[in-house]
Amino acid sequence: MFKRRERRIAESGPYYRQRSWQLSAGFLGIVVVVGGIVTMLSGPDTTTDRANAAASEGPLATASGKKDGRPGGCRTDDSAGAAPPRAAPKDVSWRTLGVARVPVSVSAGPTLIQGSLWWCYAHTPTGAALAAHIIPSQMSGSNWRTVTEQQVVSGQGREMFEFQRATVRSTDSQSSGTTVASYVGFSVASYTDTAATVRLLLKSAQGYAATDISLRWSGGDWKVQPDDNGSLHSPVSAVQSTSGFVLWGV
Repeated sequence: MFKRRERRIAESGPYYRQRSWQLSAGFLGIVVVVGGIVTMLSGPDTTTDRANAAASEGPLATASGKKDGRPGGCRTDDSAGAAPPRAAPKDVSWRTLGVARVPVSVSAGPTLIQGSLWWCYAHTPTGAALAAHIIPSQMSGSNWRTVTEQQVVSGQGREMFEFQRATVRSTDSQSSGTTVASYVGFSVASYTDTAATVRLLLKSAQGYAATDISLRWSGGDWKVQPDDNGSLHSPVSAVQSTSGFVLWGV
C-alpha cells in the first residue's frame, strides 16, 4: 500500500502543476489549500509585482566584506560545529509566518527580523535546518520577491521560481477554516561549511510526508538553493515512520 501511495505522490511534470505539490504547498508557504486542490494559475499577483518591482538593497544582497563573512549586526553561536543535531534546540519557540507556524531559536536563528526578512542563522546544521523551515514559508506573502532576492541563491532556478510564483496570488495570513500540514521534525541529510540538505518532516490529516530543501552558505547566511526548474523543494513523499528525524515535540 505504501509503495502505491508513494508512486502517486511522485508525479511528473512541472512541480507547480503537480497535485502533491498543491496539497503540500500550504505548509511550505506557497499557497493555501482549502479542502483539496487549488487553481494555481488564477491570475498574476500584479499588486505584489508593483510593490516589489525593485527590491531595496538589503543585508544579504551582496557578499559581506566583514572579516568573519557575516553581514553587519549578525552574530550567532556556531560552537556546535558540523555534527548533526540529535535533539531540537531547547530555546525553540513557534511563531506564525504567513500561512505556516515555524520554529525559531535564540541560538540557531533567525536572530534578526527586519521587515519581511528573517535572517542571521547559525553556521551549523541546526542553523541550516531553521532556514529550511522559514525561508520557503515566507513565499506565500506579498513580500515574496524581496525574500527571494535576498534569501534564494541567484541563477536559473531563482529566475524560474520568480516567473512561476508571479502567476500565484499572495496570501499573507491563514484563512478561517483552512487546514494545512505542519512541521513536526527534520533531519540533516548532508552538511558542509558551504552547503546543506535538510529533510523536513510534515504531518497532515493524511499522515506523514517528507521533502528535501537544499541550502547554500552565501553572503554570510544560509539561502535556499532552488532546482533549475524553479522548485524550492524536492517532490513530497509519504513516510510511515518518524525514525531518523529530530522531532520538534509539537
